[in-house]
Amino acid sequence: MNEKLLPLLGIARRAGRLSLGFDAATESMQKGRAQLLLLADDLSERTVRNITMTARQTDTHIIVTNVPMTQLGAAVGKSTGIISVNDKGFAEKMKTLCAE
Repeated sequence: MNEKLLPLLGIARRAGRLSLGFDAATESMQKGRAQLLLLADDLSERTVRNITMTARQTDTHIIVTNVPMTQLGAAVGKSTGIISVNDKGFAEKMKTLCAE
């Protein structure tokens, strides 16, 4: 999954289709833009619990990747463990890649 997902995240970032970090992802979900929420596998339980609560309220699909924050951050150019995908096409492709 990593070898295809990480480059796609970089492309989505350059296209301006991602919101990075807890606050930006929460805002994106609340405004109805978020299509998918990707979480690093090494986030704290508290962070996962808080972001999951917002995702449930806004009916946003969540995927906990098997990628640590350092690799996610390197792929998008910013240290982060929470990524909101704000484009339906990118979100669908990422769901497919994560299911493999």
